[in-house]
Amino acid sequence: MLRLPSDNIYLAALEKEDCRKLWEDYEYDFQSATEPLNIGNSNTKADSWFEEIQQDQGIKHIRLGIFLLDGTVIGDVALQDIDWRNRSCSIGLGIAKLEYRNKGYGTEAVRTMLWYGFHNLGLERIIANTLEQNVAAQRSLEKTGFILEGRERKAVYFAGRRWDRLNYALIREDIINDGQTI
Repeated sequence: MLRLPSDNIYLAALEKEDCRKLWEDYEYDFQSATEPLNIGNSNTKADSWFEEIQQDQGIKHIRLGIFLLDGTVIGDVALQDIDWRNRSCSIGLGIAKLEYRNKGYGTEAVRTMLWYGFHNLGLERIIANTLEQNVAAQRSLEKTGFILEGRERKAVYFAGRRWDRLNYALIREDIINDGQTI
């Protein structure tokens, strides 16, 4: 089983129970809305999510759970839409409970997953998109070396208004040339 250690967390394969726990624990942040509100989904939906993960794991994406050192699952991180020919993909992250957000766990998970993608999978380019109002995601991306490449003006309708989508990227050679360690 894949397990990627870090200082305060580790990344590992999600089991069905982990998916259910994340589904049950998810808290929407009304003060900092960043994604559509997903109300009323049952464990059946969590089980379907687990099955989707299993079906595409290693083919279209690598999705791992984010675990505290005591084994508590707090979120997930994924290299997704992997284009094996062009050695590129996007990265996505979710932390279920508000109490675990803005504590650096997400940045640590992204950093660990980037290392795995560049060093173990041979990826050359990893992109990330976020909405303009998600300042925490922007800070996390910039901390891990992502460069803002573009802005899609008024690209997303969400929470009753239109938002710009920010496009970030990190290229393997930037890390190597800058001497950065992920």
